[in-house]
Amino acid sequence: MLQLPATHWQNTIFTKCFINLEDPRRTTKGNFKHLLTDVLFLTVSAVLCGAGDWEAVELFGNNQLDWLKKYGAFTSGVPSSDTINRIFSSFNPKAFNACFMNWVSNIADKTKGEVIAIDGKSIRGANPKGKGSKMPHIVSAFASENGLCLGQVKVNDKSNEITAIPELLELLSIEDSIVTIDAMGCQTDIAEKIIKAKADYLLAVKGNQSNLEQAIVDTIRFEKPACVDRHEDFGHGRIESRTCSVYNELSHVDNIKKWKKLTTIIKIESEIYYK
Repeated sequence: MLQLPATHWQNTIFTKCFINLEDPRRTTKGNFKHLLTDVLFLTVSAVLCGAGDWEAVELFGNNQLDWLKKYGAFTSGVPSSDTINRIFSSFNPKAFNACFMNWVSNIADKTKGEVIAIDGKSIRGANPKGKGSKMPHIVSAFASENGLCLGQVKVNDKSNEITAIPELLELLSIEDSIVTIDAMGCQTDIAEKIIKAKADYLLAVKGNQSNLEQAIVDTIRFEKPACVDRHEDFGHGRIESRTCSVYNELSHVDNIKKWKKLTTIIKIESEIYYK
């Protein structure tokens, strides 16, 4: 558990979010020069300000020590880069990741209806460990209004995004948000998990859900849209026209109860005109 400095009132949210992170150092008497809360707050602050290695974190701490003391103890000054490296290398990555995402979710100024986009990307330029190894693949949650990445989960080599997305959702606070996911995440279990978290979903549909895709095609073909909206964007020597059609009649969707709170089908048509 974290040791809390006597005066820590200004850093309450940060402390609460990391309170269950186990201290990897030997805790015979807990008589350390540097509190774990201080090391964590220093490092996170430094990285957010652009520090790219442990030496830069130490340099940031020495330059900003007076400011850091407003939020922590730092009775022994700033820990060395070696100490910071040793502590962070000993953390359980999943435990730290969970605490960090909890903190980000708490400080994000989310509003009702905030759109959280979940997407997977391969990390280009990452060096595989051996011939034939795949590039690391990361699933991220991005809050569009805040421009903030709320969390990331690495996809296991023997898995795919379908298993990583529920794991990421477990770590996020998504209540009152709208979660958007591409066709890979269009799964009944994922939709149910989002609804249980008191959020809404907007899922892309492709051939991996062939029955649902056909039901949508039939709906668009035989039903009239409840509303239609058009929007045009100008720039880069072109005009892009988008038409959004909304359908609330879902009688063509078989087994609709499988999809928790499925109420609407949306079709987006895009046309591009070059000047």
